[in-house]
Amino acid sequence: MSRPVSRVLTLLELLQAGGVRTVAELAGRLGVGERTVRRYVDHLVDLDVPVESVRGRYGGYRLAPGHRMPPLMLSDDEALAVLLGLVAGRRTGITAAAGTAGETAAAKVRRVLPERLRQRLDAVLGSLTFTTAPAESAAPEAAVLLPIADAVRHHRPVSVRYTGGSGRGGERTLYPYGLVAHGGRWYVTGWDLSVAADRTFRLDRIAGARVLPGTFEPPPGPDPAERVLTALATAPHRYGVTVRVRGTAGEVRALLPGSVAVVAAEAGGDDAPPPAGLGAGPWCRVEIRAERLDWLPGLLASMGRPFVVERPDELRALVADLADRLLDAVRPSPPSDGRPSDGRPSG
Repeated sequence: MSRPVSRVLTLLELLQAGGVRTVAELAGRLGVGERTVRRYVDHLVDLDVPVESVRGRYGGYRLAPGHRMPPLMLSDDEALAVLLGLVAGRRTGITAAAGTAGETAAAKVRRVLPERLRQRLDAVLGSLTFTTAPAESAAPEAAVLLPIADAVRHHRPVSVRYTGGSGRGGERTLYPYGLVAHGGRWYVTGWDLSVAADRTFRLDRIAGARVLPGTFEPPPGPDPAERVLTALATAPHRYGVTVRVRGTAGEVRALLPGSVAVVAAEAGGDDAPPPAGLGAGPWCRVEIRAERLDWLPGLLASMGRPFVVERPDELRALVADLADRLLDAVRPSPPSDGRPSDGRPSG
């Protein structure tokens, strides 16, 4: 397929996604100039594809409302990618919230495939097994995800009906910065006007979303993924843990899950005094919030770096217990026949 034809088909796919696409947006997605985009649109019109031009500040191009495109022809690789994507999405729980939509979509794809290709894909899906259990479904409804995504894309406020973990619900107005998928869940992070602060919300707890008039300018700073991970790591829990770890913040951050730990360089950087009895820096401070402490000694030991537990005292006891058990595991076994451990006769 020649490059211009491929780009015209890509343009058609972008328009099929719905909504108005600006010329600048289309040019950026296609990697061409704006005059070329207009020429590609003319090609689609010549093929009787009803592309409409929308004027105004948010103008651009869109497909005529209600127009239905013929089925797309998929190559072997494309069909396999679609079906495996649907299977993986259901398995991780990230696309299962819309009832049987994933299953019906897979059935429709299979129905339009040639018999030869359908049998080969069925062989793949029928022989595929997973090493992990299916995740609990926590994906959002399309009626929630789509308007929020539109608000993120066009920097518009959105009104949501949200129910928190405590069961309390209400209307919130949000300036959404971005959508983040993490650990089988979807999150939206942004500025919550009701509390005048950055907040992170789970999309599966949103019952409805409505885009509002107006626009906003996203602030500089961390990207949405970093904002969500920080929110998860600093959420209220039973224990507040503080540990000093030898290494730069970047080195230590790479060893710990971002949704669990907040890592910061020590005040003073490389010149900060090291903990008593340990080598010189750099050292950094790790803050962790957790409901249980029993998993933390193993995590800290797995870093392979010197560390000092500052709080809580219960964690110090658990780390000491782990150290004792590790020492017991490497001590020589006592002789069972009266012979010394080196194998020489006693005497």
